[in-house]
Amino acid sequence: MAVRERVGEYRHRMRARGYRPVQVWVPDVRSEQFAREARRQAALIAQIDRHSDDQDFIEAVSLDWDEE
Repeated sequence: MAVRERVGEYRHRMRARGYRPVQVWVPDVRSEQFAREARRQAALIAQIDRHSDDQDFIEAVSLDWDEE
């Protein structure tokens, strides 16, 4: 049986079970463009972490578990 026929039968069985094929495009994590963007975003997060007082705010409005 040829690959084309096996794939066709598989798809037919899956459709009979109520499934449908879906194609999903995802970023190519091996590309240099992806690596550059990941580094850029990581650097931004690192800067925010150093210059942000968000954690101080959260700690100020939070109770310790023992205080409840």
